[in-house]
Amino acid sequence: MKENKNVPVADFRDTYPKFTPEMKHTHKILIPDMLPFHFGIIVDFLRKDGWDIEVLHNDSRAVIDEGLKHVHNDTCYPALCVTGQFIDALKSGKYDPEHTAVMITQSGGGCRASNYIPLIRKALKAEFPKVPVISLNFAGLEKDSGFPVTLKMILKLAFAVFYGDVLMSLYNQCKPYELEAGASDAAREDCLEVIREAFDKNKYRSYKKWTKALLQRFSAVRRSTEKKIKVGIVGEIYVKYSPLGNSHLEDFLLSEGCEPVVPALMDYVMYCAVNNVNDAKLYNKKNASTPLFALAYKYLYGVQKKIIRMMKEYGFEPLHDFEHLRRCADKVINQGVKMGEGWLIPAEMAALAETGTDNIVCAQPFGCLPNHIAGKGTIRTLKQMYEHENIVAVDYDPSATKVNQENRIKLMLATARENMEQEEKAQKN
Repeated sequence: MKENKNVPVADFRDTYPKFTPEMKHTHKILIPDMLPFHFGIIVDFLRKDGWDIEVLHNDSRAVIDEGLKHVHNDTCYPALCVTGQFIDALKSGKYDPEHTAVMITQSGGGCRASNYIPLIRKALKAEFPKVPVISLNFAGLEKDSGFPVTLKMILKLAFAVFYGDVLMSLYNQCKPYELEAGASDAAREDCLEVIREAFDKNKYRSYKKWTKALLQRFSAVRRSTEKKIKVGIVGEIYVKYSPLGNSHLEDFLLSEGCEPVVPALMDYVMYCAVNNVNDAKLYNKKNASTPLFALAYKYLYGVQKKIIRMMKEYGFEPLHDFEHLRRCADKVINQGVKMGEGWLIPAEMAALAETGTDNIVCAQPFGCLPNHIAGKGTIRTLKQMYEHENIVAVDYDPSATKVNQENRIKLMLATARENMEQEEKAQKN
């Protein structure tokens, strides 16, 4: 058959703009908002290292609308939010597209979050074809990135996560009970200065000293002894933490007079490390990185245990012990279930129930199959195990209104208040 040279042939070669080492000195890097406490710490030390980085805080309906315009209907809600936030920011006129890049984290694995990078590149190509997309990952997924991930940076990121977790936990334990309005916010700002000092002096690994300083500062916040409803927040990592993704869930719970209980980000970090080790045990998938992940987990868990001990000494509810989380998971689900947040979601719900937080919001993004299976799919079993556990699964997607989401949570809170009243009556009798 004669070849028809007039037929166009698709070009599958990569044509996306790459972030080069030289761009460190010419480009501003935008990152989506997810963890208000943690990202402020991370951005601060990255700026000190010479990177021009900014966390985006645009969270209007226009962000969601931009996301809907640029991704397909099967895209999970976090990807839609992140894409919309980038494009909305670039359209604002505040940034020069010729000298701007965007960056997101990439965990790897089978979750669709691993495919955010090509999705965002396609979305940007139509209107902002010169904006590079940077992947911050530890799995070598983007081998040609000019954003280097060094051992020093990994250590800094790890301790930024620890400090962010402690700060988030202390703030949530103080804010609902503060006797002076704004006292917890003032403590948070003071603690952020302490953490900046730790990184500025390159002494951030002296975590006992700096953690003690955070504990002492929040211990000084005068608090009431009034009993309040504690509400745990679990679910897919983005909607669990991101104010944009969960419609400012923590603020809503505070406005309802509740204490939000948000599991630590470090739990997810150690979850990823343990899963690599589990792969070797469960699926015979041992590779060169397995011993490194095992060593990293051992080190991180050692730090976590000491921080837990310090929080207890100062009278605060500590972070979850990760080995306790693993034991909780084993009661409900196999640790081989690791797609997305996998076994971590039911483990956190069980651990919350065992540590006195019976009321839980399971935040579920549209299009996240692992979350619906490992999260919503285990709720019935958890309620059978912990008879007082009061769980509501709340969907977050472009069509879900904030009013409907909050109404579902209010119904859960009504049950929580009834349970609290019954407990108080039982104690009196």
